[in-house]
Amino acid sequence: MTTTPRGAGLQQGQQAAGCHGGPGGAGGGPPPPPPTNKMQSLQIITVSVPEECKKNGIKEEDIKKLREWVNSQPHLPSDLITDLDLLLAFNACNQSYGVTKQVVDLHYTLRTMFRSFFYNRTVDDPRVLKSLDVTLSTPLQVRSHDGSTVTYHCLLDYDTKVFVLADILRTAIMLLDLYQYEYGACPGLSVIVNFQGSTLAHLGKLEILVVQQFLYYLQEAMFIKIKEVHVLNAPSFFDKLMLFLKPFLKKELLEAIRIHEKGSSTIGSYVPIAGLPKDAGGQYKSYKEIKVETLAKLKDNEEFFINENKKRVTEYLRPGKGLDVSKMFGSVEGSFKKLDID
Repeated sequence: MTTTPRGAGLQQGQQAAGCHGGPGGAGGGPPPPPPTNKMQSLQIITVSVPEECKKNGIKEEDIKKLREWVNSQPHLPSDLITDLDLLLAFNACNQSYGVTKQVVDLHYTLRTMFRSFFYNRTVDDPRVLKSLDVTLSTPLQVRSHDGSTVTYHCLLDYDTKVFVLADILRTAIMLLDLYQYEYGACPGLSVIVNFQGSTLAHLGKLEILVVQQFLYYLQEAMFIKIKEVHVLNAPSFFDKLMLFLKPFLKKELLEAIRIHEKGSSTIGSYVPIAGLPKDAGGQYKSYKEIKVETLAKLKDNEEFFINENKKRVTEYLRPGKGLDVSKMFGSVEGSFKKLDID
């Protein structure tokens, strides 16, 4: 990983106070240029695989073995899958070769199948740009108390007419992809969802297929383990939401959900409260500042998504009988016959 501390220290080209000189100063040089409104480039610097191996106790030989396997799979985009992709997967799978192979295959298979989340992801996509006005979705600069990455999600626009879950999730995954390439592997992912402003009408906007596909990808194919899901400001209809979600939740994820009562500070037992956005009672940036920075970061990393869009499977080259989608999901129709959100 790059050794430059993030969120601390001096920016490139910036000097400590009193060291520049200027009029009357010891250095005698010209005064610093006036500040500009132009935001510094937010193009990510990809972490170093050798350094990530050392940090996570992974042998480079482990990655070489996985590379040999990937190269032997004709349906996978082996020339586009990076060693960092393999390292992230290997770390998320507790360094198990067998599990990692299954997850890598499924990861790129689902990114090919689930078009609403992964097809032709671009930084100028109107769906993505609109979702940034509707919700805030951002990795935080702090880690949870067990060292996990923390992401924070909340509504910015409470109008249900503009709430499109598929587009919101599409954007959230794009941002997490960038974060993992910039910051590397970690013990897991701690998700904070602030339900402030949510209504029963939002629940009515949830599409079964979108929820099913996202939760399947989240639990089975992401290159990071879900450690906890923290619910802030849980609404009165949260039990109805859980009734909707429960058929798609594995026991492990269901037991990882933590509900925090309105006005409580219990989230501080898991994540430093100071690391939350200012609008949520923390000392991090405001929602407005994060929104502006998020849009700029996406735009500055356009090339990343151009390359990622190419990492898709060629299904007709898959060895064996091919993929049976019906076995992957099964039937859940009966799970919703008693769901009443009126």
